[in-house]
Amino acid sequence: MKDALLLVGRILVAVLFVPAGFGKLMKFSGTVASIGTHLPIPEVMAAGAIGVELGVGLAFLIGWKGRWAALILALFTIVAALVFHNFWASPEAQFAAQKLNFLKNMAIAGALFFAYAHGPGRYSLDKR
Repeated sequence: MKDALLLVGRILVAVLFVPAGFGKLMKFSGTVASIGTHLPIPEVMAAGAIGVELGVGLAFLIGWKGRWAALILALFTIVAALVFHNFWASPEAQFAAQKLNFLKNMAIAGALFFAYAHGPGRYSLDKR
């Protein structure tokens, strides 16, 4: 049962990252513009975000280097929350939504730390 739940958990978490990375890739200029409002060298940052969300997200999904993929995704999610959902500096009209998004990112990072601690399970490339 544990291995089946680890697989389901990987699928459910990957459903967040893989489509987001693909969407950023397909709308690269919009991604760059959005990132540019928060960070320097937005083209590089956009490429990095795509690499993590799409590439590492797929690795996590199939359980290839699963622990490392989980750790990378967790750290990426925390950084994204701090940079893009800094509710403490948001205007009052955005405070509640930004706080909710920040806390969701922290919960996702928490799930990824569990995945790092427990590994990808038997139904993964790491176990083949």
